[in-house]
Amino acid sequence: MKKIYLATLAFSMLFTSQAQDCSDGRYRTEVFSSFTLESDVKYGNNLNREGNDTDLFVDIRQPDGDTETARPLIILMHGGTFIAGEKTGNDVVPLAEEFARKGYVTASISYRLGMDNLISVSGPSEGDASEAVFRATQDCKAAIRFFYKSVEEDGNPYKIDTDHIYLVGSSAGGFMAVHHAYLDQESEIPSSIDFSKPGLTGGIEGDSGNPGFSTEVTAIVNLAGALGDVEWMEADDTPVLSLHGSEDGTVPFDTDVISVAIFEIIEVAGSQSIHAKADELGLQNCFKPFWGADHVPHVNDANYYDTTANYITNFLLHFVCDEAEFCTYGESLSTQDETFVDFKMYPNPASDKVMMTSDQAIEGYTIYAMNGQVVASEKALFSDVIQADVSSLHSGMYVVHIQTSSGVATQKLVIE
Repeated sequence: MKKIYLATLAFSMLFTSQAQDCSDGRYRTEVFSSFTLESDVKYGNNLNREGNDTDLFVDIRQPDGDTETARPLIILMHGGTFIAGEKTGNDVVPLAEEFARKGYVTASISYRLGMDNLISVSGPSEGDASEAVFRATQDCKAAIRFFYKSVEEDGNPYKIDTDHIYLVGSSAGGFMAVHHAYLDQESEIPSSIDFSKPGLTGGIEGDSGNPGFSTEVTAIVNLAGALGDVEWMEADDTPVLSLHGSEDGTVPFDTDVISVAIFEIIEVAGSQSIHAKADELGLQNCFKPFWGADHVPHVNDANYYDTTANYITNFLLHFVCDEAEFCTYGESLSTQDETFVDFKMYPNPASDKVMMTSDQAIEGYTIYAMNGQVVASEKALFSDVIQADVSSLHSGMYVVHIQTSSGVATQKLVIE
């Protein structure tokens, strides 16, 4: 199964952190017209995969003219398949700038890049890929510790509130966010990782700097990343928001094998699988699929960017401002979430049977409840008129998703 509708889960959770004062619109809108950028602040150091000493840097943005002395921090991590990309990339900088103007302190980090055997005949192994993810995630943890240390030992120069630290990762950075959140026990570390290789000491926490400080974060945002194994997830783990293109050709939308260059490397769980597991566990989560979109569509399309920033904003407001809502359903993506094929469904509302018709052969359909759970599906139909039995469904709103050879289409279905 490759597709899923917007998934979210009602929840109740007790918060021990103090909510911020959001009465002036900060954190929701760009209340500041500018920000100050401090570039190339060293946050850590470690050996890269070749054994060379590597300094790690962060670019820190703070809103100009802000008098608050304890503000939420967003740490952003760029993409690039763990072999390229930089902290000044256009997958993270626009978000860092926007959220700084909203009143956040934002920090875009560099991390160790590189993957063994990338240019060999056989290509990287599962272990090579896992080690690249592991090194980068160790660096992420060092960056988090850097900010805790800055508060506890350095007089809080960036004026941050350590009760409100959030990770936002794009592509490879999304891998880092979910691995930081869910690969949190030594017993979960993949056996394929060779800890005798350079820069892999220190276990889950790693040796990239600032030892002894916390790596706790309040929530994470995953933009088209994936997790090594959803069985690492637990009910009391870190809340997660994901946004992911359903036709992502780089990182699987569901669970599938990921490739680096021309080499198929390792099976990973994409955003759909992460959120299905989160729903199963009762873990607080929000999932926004971009139907028909490819990898990280927010990078090159203003509509996708606006929707991405909208979802991140409202997800974080729940934690920062103690707002009840945490998963925004309002669509600003009117041009991208359109139907790709001519798809009709009747009767609607329905109670027993529903007919689906299309100008192309329907290869299969899936019906989702509004929490993302699959309640009915059928494949290998190859007919332009099909009938689905919905008599077992409870009254309420559902989403029907069909697949054809040239595209996809989604419609809402009401069961009476």
